[in-house]
Amino acid sequence: MGLTDDLRSEVVSIFKDRWTERDGNVVPSDDSVKLANDAVNIDAVVLYADMADSTDLVNRYQSWFAAEMYKAFLRCAAKIIASEGGAITAYDGDRVMGVYTEGAKNTAAVRSALKINYARQQIIIPALRTSYPQNTYTPRHVVGIDASKLFVARTGIRGSNDLVWVGRAANYAAKLATMAHDYQTYITQSVYSAMLDEVKFTNGQAMWEQLMWNGLSIYKSNWRWGSA
Repeated sequence: MGLTDDLRSEVVSIFKDRWTERDGNVVPSDDSVKLANDAVNIDAVVLYADMADSTDLVNRYQSWFAAEMYKAFLRCAAKIIASEGGAITAYDGDRVMGVYTEGAKNTAAVRSALKINYARQQIIIPALRTSYPQNTYTPRHVVGIDASKLFVARTGIRGSNDLVWVGRAANYAAKLATMAHDYQTYITQSVYSAMLDEVKFTNGQAMWEQLMWNGLSIYKSNWRWGSA
């Protein structure tokens, strides 16, 4: 059988085979979802943390310096996500995806975003200035967060596959992470309504500004959590 026939057979099978679905309350592991039409449904909060202006970074600076910036940002973001109970589900160049499924998951995801803002401002930039005092580069970032039901399936081929996260939260969080970096955190109304006041207010002062995005109400913030 040639490649064309093989591809035709597999696509027909994908469209024809019935799905096996089950509900879950934790992030699926790599081996808990089959490569066939098999999926897990979960209620989750998705966070995307994305370095801003990375194209300018790789165009203007040497590769090793860009790699150091990627590593510093992603290391901080990933450790913060994990410390708040999130599961690291993907790295994509200069961004990381985290999924939260347990407890006060909306609050945990938002607190992660505020801590990532602290880490960039109070850890990464000072270390950058100390190591490279003549370098004027300033890293920027944006975090997007949304909550929804997710349909988690596996895609790819044997020996080279990954989980795919189908649902609004994964899509919206990724798109919010591409917003203008004059604000560092963008969240949907669903997240804002569900999160605790500890990440809404500081000493009675609102930490968020409401705005419209594609006909939807979202919130943006420049605040940071006191320490990572």
